[in-house]
Amino acid sequence: MSDHDENPREPSARSWPRLGLGALSGLLAGGAALAVAELVAAAVRPQAGPVVAVGGAAVDRTPSAVKDWAIRTFGADDKLVLQLGILAVLTLFAAALGALAVRHRRTGAAAVLVFGVVGAAAALGRPDSTGVTDALPSVLGAVAGAALLYVLVGLLPAPRRELPGERGEGWDRRRFVLAATAAAAASAGAGVLGRALSAAGGREAVASRDQVVLPAPGSPAPAVPRRAQVRVRGVSPFVTPNSDFYRVDTALVVPKVDATAWRLRVHGAGVARERTLTFDDLLRRELIERDITLTCVSNEVGGPYVGNARWTGVRLADLLRECGVRPPSRGGPADQLVARSVDGMTLGTPVEDVMDGRDAMLALGMNGEPLPFDHGFPVRMLVPGLYGYVSACKWIEEIELTTFDAYDAYWVRRDWAREAPVKTQSRIDTPKPFARPEAGTVMVAGVAWAQHRGIDKVEIRVDDGPWQEAVLAAEASRDTWRQWSYAWQATEGGHTLTVRATDRTGEVQTERRTRTVPDGASGWHSVVVTVD
Repeated sequence: MSDHDENPREPSARSWPRLGLGALSGLLAGGAALAVAELVAAAVRPQAGPVVAVGGAAVDRTPSAVKDWAIRTFGADDKLVLQLGILAVLTLFAAALGALAVRHRRTGAAAVLVFGVVGAAAALGRPDSTGVTDALPSVLGAVAGAALLYVLVGLLPAPRRELPGERGEGWDRRRFVLAATAAAAASAGAGVLGRALSAAGGREAVASRDQVVLPAPGSPAPAVPRRAQVRVRGVSPFVTPNSDFYRVDTALVVPKVDATAWRLRVHGAGVARERTLTFDDLLRRELIERDITLTCVSNEVGGPYVGNARWTGVRLADLLRECGVRPPSRGGPADQLVARSVDGMTLGTPVEDVMDGRDAMLALGMNGEPLPFDHGFPVRMLVPGLYGYVSACKWIEEIELTTFDAYDAYWVRRDWAREAPVKTQSRIDTPKPFARPEAGTVMVAGVAWAQHRGIDKVEIRVDDGPWQEAVLAAEASRDTWRQWSYAWQATEGGHTLTVRATDRTGEVQTERRTRTVPDGASGWHSVVVTVD
């Protein structure tokens, strides 16, 4: 079949069956392209696959306000929604290109190659790109898809009015069905094989985690006070289980890092002795164990992106001092520590905060076990009192000492603040919004946090009445959240419950509502209930 326009006088009734078959051919070609790309990505690295690469590029170029909306709306499923959206767009384009190829066979096939170029450019432009091999999945997948589309469209029936050199109106339907079926089966097989190989590629990382035995910490965490957990149903547990701990990051594919091959490089301004450490090097150091609450800067007032865990790790300040690093207050030239992840993420942390005596650490364990892959195995960084985007680098592999004037980290380039201490916040966990409790004593309870300052007081207000002091649970440390409760004598009707906290510096949580950008949300959390 030649690359030409179909006779414009051909009845539309005969065009639609051909266009439908062309769209089907496009879908089969698109599926083949993705399947081959995934198979090749399994041999190169999963992050080089076109969906992941294009998705990562989309995340990088999405305005901060849109990212913030996606996190608020979809939570931990935001990455799944993005990938499903990309697949939906690719499906529509594949069908459209198939229909185009019915009339412009070569043009349709060439357009598939263009999509391969886009995917290859996205893969090569990722911060964690390992070189030209990252382009192979998109390129080879596009070649396979273009070839299949060209072949399948060539098997379609010719238009009613033949042009010179065309086939006759009759066509071998059985041949097309066999070719399409074979293509679908081969694509499915390639996709399954690619996923299996990708899973096998992560087995060494999984095995390395299974073999980790965390030594007893030289500086164990104090026992959590018996009364740190209020006895009110519906309140978050004092220690957040690993499976429930929030996850907010930009990694569309969770990195599976082999601990035996992992390395951490420490270098930069003021580093007198550059070092490269292995995982075993860290295990041989004295470990500390601390209860620390982490908060995401994308957490809205009353939001879920806060959790408390018992972390085990190495004191980061001690390691930096061994490398000759001094904080700015002691004449050090670097005021920013840039942490780099294996997925290319960069986080900038004030050196002064890391070295001021707080329990900043390179964490190896979480709640008594090696870090889960979702939370940064084999090593992540965390600094109490700072939002995660400036302190909690997961899958860390490099620490560079520099200045805030010399370098803007990933989120700073996207309009977030350079420095981001956690704001004093409180949340009502129970009763839930729009609950219908019965009149009488209703327990109102929740959590409050002001990491590295501590919570001194929590107050509750019913409607526009006076503030009433809540009962605080025992404090584990100033780096953890604190639970509270209030016995409310509820009367029938609709009511608004509002909470505010005061930290140990005497600062009262502000009523002023702000969004999360640029340095975290503020305002009082309220819930509306109807008492029966």
